[in-house]
Amino acid sequence: MDRTILHCDCNSYFASVECIGRPELRSVPMAVCGDPESRHGIILAKNELAKRYGIKTAETIWQAKKKCPGLTLVTPHHHLYEEYSERINRIYEEYTDLVEPFSIDESWLDVTGTTYRFGTGREIANELRRRVREEIGITISVGVSYNKVFAKLGSDYKKPDATTVITRENYQSILWPLPAADMLFVGSVTAERLAGMGIDTIGAIARAGREQMRAILGRGGETVWEYAMGLDASPVKSREDIEQPKSIGNSITFPHDLQGRQEICAGLLTLSDKVGSRLRRHGLYCATVQIQIKDPHLRTISRQQKLKSPTNVTKEIYDAAVAIAEKSWPMSAPVRLLSVTGAGLTDRCAEQMALIDDTTDDKVKSAKLDQAMDTIRSRFGKDAISFGRLIKKPEDP
Repeated sequence: MDRTILHCDCNSYFASVECIGRPELRSVPMAVCGDPESRHGIILAKNELAKRYGIKTAETIWQAKKKCPGLTLVTPHHHLYEEYSERINRIYEEYTDLVEPFSIDESWLDVTGTTYRFGTGREIANELRRRVREEIGITISVGVSYNKVFAKLGSDYKKPDATTVITRENYQSILWPLPAADMLFVGSVTAERLAGMGIDTIGAIARAGREQMRAILGRGGETVWEYAMGLDASPVKSREDIEQPKSIGNSITFPHDLQGRQEICAGLLTLSDKVGSRLRRHGLYCATVQIQIKDPHLRTISRQQKLKSPTNVTKEIYDAAVAIAEKSWPMSAPVRLLSVTGAGLTDRCAEQMALIDDTTDDKVKSAKLDQAMDTIRSRFGKDAISFGRLIKKPEDP
């Protein structure tokens, strides 16, 4: 018997959450964005009215303003996004205990074992759409299918506030005409490579066959072919069963190239702060720090450094990231992308600080600073406080 899998995707999530507290934003083109004065001034989300102007996620604020001079800009409130995400997932869990978050605004549900109680997949999807709209105040789109990949493609197929059912009988007519880039895990670079070989739709991926896709993309190509054929058998895991992450990292592709040691270090500090905060939130410590640097010509390096002892202190992660960068990258060379990752994760800090260690006081002070910043952010949002060296940023053109 086929499974019944749902993929629920909140529409324009950040923007939708902001509109709950400020209903007037629903009637104007609006976007959630970073600091308009900084390099990080990019569009994070936009409402339906802003989409009509062609505004895209991840473009710079000044580019969006050229398209829509009257665009209303809203500062993000990440604590609210996490709060509403938890409330929405609790609704999902009333229908099944197999709810697997894919991101802050997306989740898979396996309702195979509860259809006898709540109805068909379509009926459950429509019920969830109604409840989230009425009880939370935002809309969701839901894909219903017999596997996770097709359910995900179904939720993307029609937006906003829609249900799309993908079956063994209709998946070729619905999904195969879609662009290859719409397939899960097919990025823009891969899509361009496939297009150069005449494979520009999901159907073309399927028709290319397993062996040709493997020859083009390696083992990943074989997986993509299986997805196009509906051969995904991966299970939906409950939130409790999701394995502890093996690494925690963040990356930024900058709208403009970073130039010089000061800007590169500011970027590394931003990322180290995010990684440290996430480690502390999960009660984890990293034994290794990894960084990745990419220049405007897409030349990329990846380097790592093992720490003396596991840590989740932002300053120690940052110091290691800077040390790696200075050893392996000419700091005057332009940088397009940076990433910082904490790897070798453990839930125990093995370090026994020596009583006569000159750095002990500094370490304790850094840890207390992190704790204070975490407390402020938990109450007022992730953007409520930052490091002083990050406040002044080069302006967008």
